[in-house]
Amino acid sequence: MQARLDQTPDVMRIRRQTVEHPFGTIKAWMGATHFLTRTIGRVSTEMSLHVLAYNIKRLINILGVGRLIQMMSA
Repeated sequence: MQARLDQTPDVMRIRRQTVEHPFGTIKAWMGATHFLTRTIGRVSTEMSLHVLAYNIKRLINILGVGRLIQMMSA
């Protein structure tokens, strides 16, 4: 793996940007400090809700509210 990274160092930089952006955005929404709940089950649920909200917001930005409602009604 290290040899592959040494041959193409830009690949990791692109991957980092692609993957880290959504998590950085979600952390900013959360206040970037901590989860509001405790225990792994509750934290997992809280994170799932953050991810769901992020994905719905993206859909609204990409499709628009009207088209999203139309697709949900079908």
